[in-house]
Amino acid sequence: MTRPDPMPDNPGDQDQTDPEVTTPDRAEEAADEAARAADEDPEATVGQPDGDVDPAVEAEIEQALADIDAEFEERTNPDHDGDGEVTDIEAQLAERTDDLKRVSAEYANYRRRTERERQGIIDTAKASVLTKLLPVLDDLDLARQHGDLETGPLKALGDKLTETLTGFKLEPFGAEGDAFDPEIHEAVQDLSAGEDKAVGTVLRRGYRVGDRLVRTAMVIIADPAPAAE
Repeated sequence: MTRPDPMPDNPGDQDQTDPEVTTPDRAEEAADEAARAADEDPEATVGQPDGDVDPAVEAEIEQALADIDAEFEERTNPDHDGDGEVTDIEAQLAERTDDLKRVSAEYANYRRRTERERQGIIDTAKASVLTKLLPVLDDLDLARQHGDLETGPLKALGDKLTETLTGFKLEPFGAEGDAFDPEIHEAVQDLSAGEDKAVGTVLRRGYRVGDRLVRTAMVIIADPAPAAE
């Protein structure tokens, strides 16, 4: 009687027990076949570690990078109102900007105040010097009233001194017929009969430098002259 499936002579041989087993010789032959297939068809290695990237995978990578760039741009946008770090930076920038504006305004105010104080010191020093020269101008006025400044060296001296002081913006005021103003006129006598008062006689002219009063005018009050018909 013949057995349908005879027992192999070497039951422990892998060729007999596992038909799909790969022996060293078969592994070498499979490697040679794969190498020849790769040489004949390069596209056959697509998706392998040493081959080209799968287009679908490459598209997914590009989309992920685009999403990252879009999110970064949104977070770094000045109009971004999220709760991330960008908002903190914007708050610090706004605070520093306010500090800079405040310091700039304080510095501008300081410069204006310093300029006013400096100009005030200059005007005060100028008025102090001019006040010392006013008696000289009073003597020249008396000499002019007596006719001593018509000709001669004294006239030339008086003209030069007057011209120099005018260059320092020293202006005389107080003339007969001017309306009486107690702020700038010093009255030594009142000869007026009505409520309206005017300067009658000027005993000493007053002077001002710009808007600064250097000396009041000494006058005698009289009635205003009647209006000409």
